[in-house]
Amino acid sequence: MNNGIEMKVKEIVQNEAYKAVIEKHVPGLTKDPRAKMAMGMVFKSIAPYVGGKLTPEVLEAIDADLKAID
Repeated sequence: MNNGIEMKVKEIVQNEAYKAVIEKHVPGLTKDPRAKMAMGMVFKSIAPYVGGKLTPEVLEAIDADLKAID
């Protein structure tokens, strides 16, 4: 079972199903050049660095979709 938005960015971008969830909610986010710097961070902790794209509502939706995969 995955931990939703508590997973590391690296875990998400290395899994095509998880990555698709992020792209569904925030198109282009996984292709952002800054993603390489965030690989060791917990996904939800990148919210302040992505220009308001990860609102609490978006994070909640991503979390639910990620957890529904496993």
